[in-house]
Amino acid sequence: MSQFSRRGFLSTLALGAAASALTRPASADDLGLGQMEMQERYDSVASPVAAATSSSPTFSPYTLQATQNALQKYSEIAAQGGWPQVTGKQRLQLGDRNDDIVSLRQRLVVSGDLAPSLANSNVFDSYLAGAVKRFQSRHGILASGVVGDTSRAALAIPIDIRVKQLQINIVRLRTMGNLGSRYIMMNIPATELEAVNNGVVEQRHNTVIGKPDRPSPVMSTNVQNINFNPFWTVPLSIIKKDLIPMMQKEPTYLADHHIRIYNPQGQEIQADQINWNTDEATRMRFTQDPGFGNSLGQVRINIANQYGVYMHDTPYKSVFGSEYRFDSSGCARVQDVRELCAWILQGTEYTRDHIDEVIRSGARLTVEPTAKVPPIWTYITAWATPEGLIQFRDDVYDKDGYASLAVVTKEEQG
Repeated sequence: MSQFSRRGFLSTLALGAAASALTRPASADDLGLGQMEMQERYDSVASPVAAATSSSPTFSPYTLQATQNALQKYSEIAAQGGWPQVTGKQRLQLGDRNDDIVSLRQRLVVSGDLAPSLANSNVFDSYLAGAVKRFQSRHGILASGVVGDTSRAALAIPIDIRVKQLQINIVRLRTMGNLGSRYIMMNIPATELEAVNNGVVEQRHNTVIGKPDRPSPVMSTNVQNINFNPFWTVPLSIIKKDLIPMMQKEPTYLADHHIRIYNPQGQEIQADQINWNTDEATRMRFTQDPGFGNSLGQVRINIANQYGVYMHDTPYKSVFGSEYRFDSSGCARVQDVRELCAWILQGTEYTRDHIDEVIRSGARLTVEPTAKVPPIWTYITAWATPEGLIQFRDDVYDKDGYASLAVVTKEEQG
């Protein structure tokens, strides 16, 4: 699937500050109880990229030194001539035998993913598959062990660009400062969120964050409150870019998706009272009713910021299983968000079980945390763990300045 067709497909799953709703979302009427339970269980599926198993935060007081050590290591590799290019263009996988596999082995030896003693075989065996998976995991690619277009693009990035990328991110890491004892860290390029308490990661969640043309902001803020079974008020940007064009194509779209229209005087009006071939709709307020098909899902975590963004649930759980998760309008959709809510609301009566009860009841409720919980949204595309594992992620927002650093844009399989 190409970069553009893949993004187009995901855009039909989710849009805007929340999910797109440009395809008809499944509602409680559409789904039987068993199907609804399956939807909720999917919220907890594992990432397609190998999940971190360490309880240590990705960004800790040790990360800067480890990344500086990685820079020294990669600078030494560059001084010795860098790594070889992987020859050929075809997919490589377990059981293959050809000369391109030798170049793949030699490339992975130089980057430390394969033992030097295994450098010269032309057979794609289980040892090589393990090394490919290690490389893929370090680069945020589906750890399939199959070398397709995405992996080839990552393998082809020259060592001098990786050195510069590490230098850029060392500067970012230096500005991170003291994070405190209890916080939420979301690294935008990694599309992952960590809930950290006293230096221990207590939860990890996949996220879906802003598209390149609707980026999620870098910021440090605080959780204000959590809305259960929320309304969704459609942002002006989505009214302009998405809702008006959709209504021109599908006049029943708003009614199908339980979205109400209010004029500037606060009176509810009908869709046929608006001229959709003009910008008249931008002067109206559009609000989607709470419920299973609501674009925010069943939870909204409000955070103080000037960008109008927040963290939330989504009715489209399958999006968390995608390798490419840059598909919102700046907000962050959080996988298994109820667990995160229970973590934020520790010290209150709102345990996970209580949260489930509230959501099942359909009651609209706003709850404030008893203690300050700062979400930190950062943008780090290269770092190293204290164990020396060097990590890279796509520079989706082009903040590093190299077009070749956005490689996770194609399906590795098929």
